[in-house]
Amino acid sequence: MISAGTILGRQVTMSFGHTIPVMRGHADYHALLVAQCWLGQHRNGGRLFDSIRELRGLNYGDYAYIEYFPRGMYQFEPDPCLARQQQIFQVWLRPVEPSKALFAFRLALYEIEQLRLGGITQEDFERTRNFLTKYVKLLLKTDSLRQGYAIDSEFYGVGEYVEFIASGLAQLSVEDVNRAARKYLDVKRFCLVAVGPGMEEFAAALKSGAASPIQYEVPQPEEVLAVDRVVEVWPVEVKTLKVIPFEEVFE
Repeated sequence: MISAGTILGRQVTMSFGHTIPVMRGHADYHALLVAQCWLGQHRNGGRLFDSIRELRGLNYGDYAYIEYFPRGMYQFEPDPCLARQQQIFQVWLRPVEPSKALFAFRLALYEIEQLRLGGITQEDFERTRNFLTKYVKLLLKTDSLRQGYAIDSEFYGVGEYVEFIASGLAQLSVEDVNRAARKYLDVKRFCLVAVGPGMEEFAAALKSGAASPIQYEVPQPEEVLAVDRVVEVWPVEVKTLKVIPFEEVFE
């Protein structure tokens, strides 16, 4: 965790995740792509966005990724030519008030675990798959992007990118997606990086396992509060933890 003074920022931003063996060309790539999109396509909403921002108003953006995506803060779509020999499952939560940061983190873990244990519905599967089939075409809107994705396809050993995605999605079932979520999304393996003020207090609360209830500015329905009571005590297993002053980050 990186401790930043109030001059640099008054909110907490978080990224967490773990490595995965699933890359383009892997048998479970398309299934995990649907699971990722259902959780939260970059700047396009999803389960995390709906639960954390829309329903509870805790922050601005909550998104999931199954591929490395640098510079995501400044662009809507990933760059090509970022092929890797190992990929990551990663979630972004940003920004969150310090007093609500631990609850937001727990809520994200809770939602991911609900996906892993309960899966998605057939209706959500069809809707998400249809979105991805159309969305992928936006990634190749220029000659430069088409050439970049062609280079990536050569690296991963797959065909033309749009056809690769479309054909894989067409053969997919909701059972494939739910099986992949159970297999690859492991909340006990997550590594977390949090940046913002009050990281010493955040770290202490995280390590203690103490409850992290939040106070809303407006009344919430009982169905939201019922989930909140589960989330505020959601177990988080901490193996190692370190707080780094921002002045030392690049030393």
